[in-house]
Amino acid sequence: MTPQPNPEVGAAVKAADRAHVFHSWSAQELIDPLAVAGAEGSYFWDYDGNRYLDFTSGLVYTNIGYQHPKVVAAIQEQAATLSTFAPAFAVEARSEAARLIAERTPGDLDKIFFTNAGADAVEHAVRMARLHTGRSKVLAAYRSYHGGTQQAINLTGDPRRWASDSASAGVVHFWAPYLYRSRFYAETEEQECARALEHLETTIAFEGPATVAAIILETIPGTAGIMVPPPGYLAGVREICDKYGIVFILDEVMAGFGRTGEWFAADLFEVTPDLMTFAKGVNSGYVPLGGVAISGEIAETFGKRPYPGGLTYSGHPLACAAAVATINVMAQEGVVENAARLGSEVLEPALRGLAERHPSVGEVRGVGMFWALDLVRNKETREPLVPYNAAGEANAPMLAFGAAAKKHGIWPFINMNRTHVVPPCNITEAELKEGLAALDAALSVADEHTR
Repeated sequence: MTPQPNPEVGAAVKAADRAHVFHSWSAQELIDPLAVAGAEGSYFWDYDGNRYLDFTSGLVYTNIGYQHPKVVAAIQEQAATLSTFAPAFAVEARSEAARLIAERTPGDLDKIFFTNAGADAVEHAVRMARLHTGRSKVLAAYRSYHGGTQQAINLTGDPRRWASDSASAGVVHFWAPYLYRSRFYAETEEQECARALEHLETTIAFEGPATVAAIILETIPGTAGIMVPPPGYLAGVREICDKYGIVFILDEVMAGFGRTGEWFAADLFEVTPDLMTFAKGVNSGYVPLGGVAISGEIAETFGKRPYPGGLTYSGHPLACAAAVATINVMAQEGVVENAARLGSEVLEPALRGLAERHPSVGEVRGVGMFWALDLVRNKETREPLVPYNAAGEANAPMLAFGAAAKKHGIWPFINMNRTHVVPPCNITEAELKEGLAALDAALSVADEHTR
């Protein structure tokens, strides 16, 4: 795992990227992508020999780190046996992946519809809900992200939606609980929960309950800030959905497969949705794969009525073989348990210690290997370190923090005024402490912008 510098190759890779690759979510002339030479475990490195501890897990998907030998071997074996096959056939890798996923989903979510990623999983979950109920509207939360495809981006509740918001996608947004920046003037978790549920039910009443097909929530919002819902909130949403015949969709694309110290974040709250989307950690992102776990009632809707949807690569054998290997590795190596233990015994106390030492850390929140630090200019007023959706000079404090983190050997996950701590779920305690020391040093740069 020792990086071997090769700057000439790195320069060629960078030149080809800049000439031909069109990057997502970016102003193409203003970015400078790092040329990556390799990765293994919790680390990756560039062509100049610089090595980084990945505190982002890619985009929060390498839950078992990079290049796990058992998953790589499974992909190679599947490629040699049956590299691809159409989705209308029964294929061993696909069947086994579905079985292993269904064994771990809550309740009766025993039917698995495979997609290529999380966004199209959300698209299909919404389609299923609308067809099942015969209704059109879908309620989604502000401070959420559900994907970049047309329906998924309209469901999204952050600024990435704005450029594509058609205002005609049948989406109604509402406020979910977030006590640190409460929209309900709450002072306790109990107040926040009760008022958020009242707000949701009032929104349904004014939209017309008979028009609402589904409510979709990230079980724990990911890129929007890792806001763990207060006790009772998701159970309350479940009750509201049951009361009005609304389909409850939980988006576990980011929170699923060990990230929270449970196989699915829904297990933390003992709640079973009607539909649950997944992707990312299902196979640690080694080959693109997503899906929808479907309840018995909704599956029955399409028992003798064709489901009008599908994908050419649904349940691709290579992706499913990677999922089978990943799930087995997680079970055999105690990856979920590792995320839970290190999260509670090492990560949480260390992050709360950082909050005590650094004036820039306003709040620490999370669970397992899924944490966020809310960075502020002033702890008393809770003014964010940078304005909402800041760009250019207004975002300079976060850019300076990010540069300091990389200088100290970690690659940070930064969104708006937050840094998320989301390393691989199988990270070692020594690696985690190494990253926390680097984060401690980088936060000193953020502290320079407090008042």
